[in-house]
Amino acid sequence: MSNYKSLTDHELFVLMQDGDKCAFEEIYARFNGLLYIYACKMIPDREDAKDIVQEIFVYLWSNPNIKVKTQLSAYLYTAVRYKIFDWLDKNKSRSNYLQSLTEFADQGDYVTDNYIREREFASLIEKEVSLLPPKMRVIFEMSRLQHLTQKEIAEVLHLSDKTVKKQMSNALKVLRLKLTSFLLLAIIFIIS
Repeated sequence: MSNYKSLTDHELFVLMQDGDKCAFEEIYARFNGLLYIYACKMIPDREDAKDIVQEIFVYLWSNPNIKVKTQLSAYLYTAVRYKIFDWLDKNKSRSNYLQSLTEFADQGDYVTDNYIREREFASLIEKEVSLLPPKMRVIFEMSRLQHLTQKEIAEVLHLSDKTVKKQMSNALKVLRLKLTSFLLLAIIFIIS
């Protein structure tokens, strides 16, 4: 299997789609550890984190016709992130249902109003992030949404640490500029 190590992620993915088990095993070897570390940063239970990552690999192998429009690494991290969101929603809803119902009854409209503003702002941030240049956006999302370090991002995307740092700095400048003007308008609206 040593000749598989020299192949790119994309080459391995194409081979895997043709049913090459060794290509799948190399993809697994490359990403299993990193995806597990990523999952553990967001989920306290190690077994659940491990299960989520395993589910992604089972899905990857069982569905050879998956279309990956970005890099394989970005696809895998995104898949894990959405699985984690599902897991968090299920666990949060189980444990916090009564508590949130009580809080809602106590705080009423105030909570609803804050929630709506929070969702609007989150939506605006998502929109501005989606407008970033592709490479900058991927790096920003890996840092802020996947909680990867600059070194981990550089490793996954095969870039230098310096490039990742520069792209993150540029992304933050762009977002700060756009979001600051939005916040000022919101403050003026609230005051008036």
